[in-house]
Order: sequence, then structure tokens, then C-alpha cells
Amino acid sequence: MPRTLTTSPLGRLLRMGTLATRVSTSLAAQQAMSFWLSDPIANARRTESFVLNAMRVTEALGEMKGAAMKVGQMLSVHEGLLPPEVCAVLRTLQRDAPPVSFARMRAVIDAEVPGGMACFRHLDRTPLAAASIGQVYRAQLQDGRDVVVKVQYPDIDRIVAADLKNLKKLFGSLIAMVVDIDFEPLWLELRERLLEELNYRQEAANIARMRSYYADDPTVQIPGVVERASGQRVLVLDYVPGIAPEDACSSSYSQALRNRWGEQLLSFTLRGLLEHQFLHADPNFGNFAFREDGTLVVYDQGCVKDVPEPLARGCRKLLDACLEQRLADLPDLLHALGVYDRSTGQRVPQAVIAPLAEQVLQIVGPEPFQFSRSNDLYSLLLDRNGSYLRELTRLELPPDLMFINRTLSGVYGNLCQLEAQGHWSHVIGSFRSPSPPAANGTMRGPRL
Repeated sequence: MPRTLTTSPLGRLLRMGTLATRVSTSLAAQQAMSFWLSDPIANARRTESFVLNAMRVTEALGEMKGAAMKVGQMLSVHEGLLPPEVCAVLRTLQRDAPPVSFARMRAVIDAEVPGGMACFRHLDRTPLAAASIGQVYRAQLQDGRDVVVKVQYPDIDRIVAADLKNLKKLFGSLIAMVVDIDFEPLWLELRERLLEELNYRQEAANIARMRSYYADDPTVQIPGVVERASGQRVLVLDYVPGIAPEDACSSSYSQALRNRWGEQLLSFTLRGLLEHQFLHADPNFGNFAFREDGTLVVYDQGCVKDVPEPLARGCRKLLDACLEQRLADLPDLLHALGVYDRSTGQRVPQAVIAPLAEQVLQIVGPEPFQFSRSNDLYSLLLDRNGSYLRELTRLELPPDLMFINRTLSGVYGNLCQLEAQGHWSHVIGSFRSPSPPAANGTMRGPRL
């Protein structure tokens, strides 16, 4: 059922403040109770508390939209940092947020699209999806062309501005369900990306650029923009259907097909980071779809990142070192990228790098590796006393690298949902650093 969207800064502040208080109180009560319970019972109660709080948060953020909803989407992509039951609840924010009434959305269409509703032969009143800053509708242009119409919520610019002033308190309470980390860099990143996503003209430019990179690649489909019907707050795109992620991850499709989809998803991400240096940086699984011929469909280009060439080059060197199992080189390579131990100002100790590196080596090793929640990369962070996670939170990451890290983490979580299996060194190895010229001036072939 369509909901009323709270747009006033005071109203949204009160809503988030009340939610944060309820979550904090619930967590404190659960922690006190666990003191008197045996470990199995305490763990069950802890999971129950996490799920209850996640349901509260999901309902509130889904109704509030804007930056508040985006926070829940960010949390949902970090498969393994939260109990799977909590991730399942938060993941509903990726596709199932309560919609805003069509009457309010039509006002935006009439204001932005030349000719307003008369531009369309038909436009469904029920949205295909309700996201953080807008809704998506199926439609048909007067010339019969099938399209989808992305429409921003009324006053979404004011909504985001209000959320960005009030977000830290709520996010701190959510993260407190798991670990105490510094939210400031993530918050600054989120703020920058959200402000960019409000500009649909910028997204149209991003789409044109991304489509130019994949014009000759039939395995990646990116819907084109209908410029004459688009504006600052409305974006009309070609209708490109695909299999939704939740269906693609089900037993309805073969393991072999899920493997191909996983390869396409990983290859698309690495190509953007290392070759095009133009990274699709919103790993929300709802931004993708799949086809039975193995094609990857990429729907949303609102959140992208220009990757500085030195950073892309440094990431290639890290990749080379992992593929060649040169773990001793990792502290120096990370330091060159601006990653160091904040508590000492020195290079990251090998003891901190090794556990994560060993997990990566399993992925890029000679044996097939299957992504799944049971061997999740993040599981090692959730040790009994949280000591390793505290070590990681002391690392300094430059903003650009933190942004890339969040993207790769989200893609990893998506691969876990697909439970994709394969020889990933073949996929990842194709992005290794170019070979230097041979002594006689000829070029060596790629090192695969």
C-alpha cells in the first residue's frame, strides 16, 4: 500500500532518533540478559534480538526513503558481517520498500517530461521497484517503444539533506549490533554518492560512457537513455528484461548457469576498476539481472567512481602479488596505496594481513572455489572476542580505496548468494599487470 513520505527535517529527525533509541535499548537489554545465559541460549537470544531490530530498522528506513534507506542497503550487501537472518531482512530494502502514491509521482513526471503524461501511450500506475530516491515504472512511448521510467520522489533533495544531518546517530546504533568502527569515512563517501545520484542528467552521461565501453560485448547489457523524455528528476530508459537476483539464486537455475553469471559479475567489476577505471560502485544486487544465455544486465549507473590511474595500477600490483602468492610484498604494496596501521603510523603488520590473504589465496588458487555463506570471507572477522576485527579497524584507508573496498565486498556478497563456483584465477588472471617489454624489444604475452 502506498505510504505518506515524511519530508520535514524535524519529522525525520524524530523518526530516526526514536528508532535509534529503541535499537540501543534493545541491545543493552540483550547484552545484560546474556550474562546469565549459557552460550547456546545466549547466541540464540542474540540472533533473535538482531532480527527484531533489523525488522524495526527495515520498516522505518523503507518508509523514510532517501539517505536513511540507503544506509540499510549498504548494510545488506555486507554478507557475513551480520547474521544471515538479519541480512535477509535488510536485503528486502533492495527491492521491496513501500511505494509512494502514483498521484505524487505523476506530479514529478508532469513537471519534468516534455508533454508530461502525454509522452506515453501507457504507463503502469504500480511501480516495478521502490528504491531509496525514486520509483521505477513500466511504460510505452507513443511510438510503441517499451521503456522504464525512473522518477525521483517529491522533495527528495530536501529529504536527503535532512537525513545527512541526522544519520550518524542512527548508523552508530546499527553498527553497534556487531562492532564499534569509525563511521566518518563511510559517511562522507555516502554523502558524496547520494548527492551525485540526485542528478539524473549525470546518470544519463554515466550510462552513455558505460555503454561505450561495452558496445562490442554482447555478454553485458546496459539499457540506453531516451533523451527526449528525460530530465533532471525523470530518467526514461529502454526496457531490458532479465532474471531478478533472488530468482537467479534459487534452485530454478543450474549450478553451471549460476557459475557463468558469477564470472560475468566479477569480470564486469574488475574491468571497470582496472581497465576502464570507471567503476560501477553500487553493489546492491537489485541493480543487476541475468539471462539464460549467461548475459549480465546492469540497470543503475547513478553511483559510479572514476578510479585514479595510480590507484588502479596499485590494485593491479596487489592482484599480481596474490596470484603469485607473494604475501611478503603485501605490506609495502598496501603502504604505497596509503594503507597503514593508524595506531603506529607504520606498515600493516604481516600478522594482520595473513588471515585475509589466505582467504583470498583460496579463491585464486588452482582448485575450484565455491562462494557460499559457509566459507564467507568475513567469517574470520567474527571470532569469539572480536580481536581481529579490532585490528582491522585500526587500519587507515584513503577514501578512494575505502569506496572500492565497499564495492568489492558487496560483489563478494552477491557471489555468495549465487553460490558461484569455478577456477577464479582464470577470470582474475586476465586482469594482471601488462608484461614489460622483452630484452629484444618484443612484447611478451599476457601471464595467465
